[in-house]
Amino acid sequence: MSTELDDLLDRRIRSLPDWPVPGVVFRDITPLLADPAGIPAVCLGFVDSLRAAGIAGVDLVAGVEARGFVLGAPLAVALGVGFVPVRKQGKLPGDVHSESYALEYGEATLEIQVDAVAAGHRVLLVDDVLATGGTAGASVALLRTAGAEVLGLAVLLELAALGGRTALGEIPVVALRTL
Repeated sequence: MSTELDDLLDRRIRSLPDWPVPGVVFRDITPLLADPAGIPAVCLGFVDSLRAAGIAGVDLVAGVEARGFVLGAPLAVALGVGFVPVRKQGKLPGDVHSESYALEYGEATLEIQVDAVAAGHRVLLVDDVLATGGTAGASVALLRTAGAEVLGLAVLLELAALGGRTALGEIPVVALRTL
């Protein structure tokens, strides 16, 4: 990762303690997204990191609601592939695959449309933060239910102390910053 990207992440990601509940430190990427250099720098950082990790041959990028959309869609453009949203329960029309999981501060259910991903698609999953791995694990399960091969997870931040990689098993993780 470049020094410029490191500097940008240092300046533009802020920590908000006790939000949304006491004991959780929320990583706010809004200042990074508002910076005109933010999204292009993150996309380039992802492309370089994916290449270095040997993750290639992506057919689709799947972004987890909502910040995974913001990071995943431009990454899909950079990779020249399509984008699939992984949404919170009840947000998608038509038939969906669903997966419930535990968050560090509650429970949630994620969904994808049954026709969004076909058997054999090679999918890169994108989200902003890897914490406990619940959201990423549920997303991987959804994609596999649809018949996809999940090539890896790309995240802006990994909170290593929370052990999210363990929940993903063999799925490679590319993190632009590990805290």
